[in-house]
Amino acid sequence: MKITDAKVFVGGPAKNYVTLKIMTDQGVYGLGDATLNNRETLPAAYLQDYLIPNLIGMDPRNSEDIWQFFYRGAYFRRGPISMAAFGAIDMALWDIKGKLAGMPLYQLFGGKSRDGAMVYAHATGADLEDLMDSIAHYVEQGYKAVRVQCGIPGMPSASYAVPETKGEGKHYISDFSGIRPKVEVWDTDRYMRYMPGALAEIRSRFGPDLKILHDVHHRLLPREAAEFAKAVEPVGLYWLEDPTPAEDQDALRLLRQHSTVPVAIGEVFNSIYDCNKLIEAELIDFIRVAVTYAGGITHVKRIVDLAGLHHVRTGFHGAPSHSPLCMAAQAHLNAWAPNFGIQEYLVLGTPECDALFPSEHQMENGMVYVSDAPGLGVDFDEKEAARYSYAPGSHPVVRLQDGTLWNY
Repeated sequence: MKITDAKVFVGGPAKNYVTLKIMTDQGVYGLGDATLNNRETLPAAYLQDYLIPNLIGMDPRNSEDIWQFFYRGAYFRRGPISMAAFGAIDMALWDIKGKLAGMPLYQLFGGKSRDGAMVYAHATGADLEDLMDSIAHYVEQGYKAVRVQCGIPGMPSASYAVPETKGEGKHYISDFSGIRPKVEVWDTDRYMRYMPGALAEIRSRFGPDLKILHDVHHRLLPREAAEFAKAVEPVGLYWLEDPTPAEDQDALRLLRQHSTVPVAIGEVFNSIYDCNKLIEAELIDFIRVAVTYAGGITHVKRIVDLAGLHHVRTGFHGAPSHSPLCMAAQAHLNAWAPNFGIQEYLVLGTPECDALFPSEHQMENGMVYVSDAPGLGVDFDEKEAARYSYAPGSHPVVRLQDGTLWNY
């Protein structure tokens, strides 16, 4: 069996999904996601110009050797562009493998560990009461876990993942359009004074059973992160996400020395070497890698296995930049992983997205259920894809009130 061709498609409904389709001489094809949010053309070009010419003629069943060929064969290793491209190839090869076996991917991993996987929604609001309305909306829909973000009184601009005006907190997605990034202004002191009390009010309003998550999004220095984590301990957070930038991984020891709040980190990591020390030292409780950014199913399974040895659970990234292909790959891993924790989930199921990526996977009452279709269980309509084209965008940048550039 040989790979005969591969194509890259860039575009989608309100997103620049990067979709790889690998064809074989037996008519079986596989699909993969290489979407690198707001840098989408880079992995697409790497695939088209360098990787696909090497794929032609390879046996798609040898997914391990192909992964090693591209990773070890590249003198300059890792990085989000390369790993997203490798991830798309690996995902597509696993899709082919599942179709050849006539099995859904979770069966190839070892079968199901659970019937459904718990997901969390994104609740947000321009202020605390607006956030409360957003949380109530998701609770009414059956979600058992909600990430909460709200505007900070006196903050010069909306903080991370917060709408500018009230009433927009249901299925809110930040606007990343335009090549020149928007500028947000951050005030750590105001955040530190306000947010612990706001989280306590949320717990009081919604009771002990709702799983509450909060994302600091790298905004605090290590000492500040330790202070904040200690302050919010009584809230009983399910996790505190990205409390401080993870480049200085030893800084998390300071947080651990002062607080038992569960910590979730890793959505910007792209290899096991970004997180192995954090996992082995048990400085985190949830690993947040994504199958696309972290080099595909082959590599992420290694991360999941390592995490399982050290009491670290999965909490895969699930922002809207991940296409239904990546979300399906993660859904299969979630069904299998003995150390599954939770899955981030932003609603992708618009009619346009369903037409582009038809599947029978289901989300109901805050749980995702994978179908038994072979492989990933997601198809791709090339005629629908022709309706879309690339539109450049950028994440915002963050500055302090004096103009100093800060961490987004």
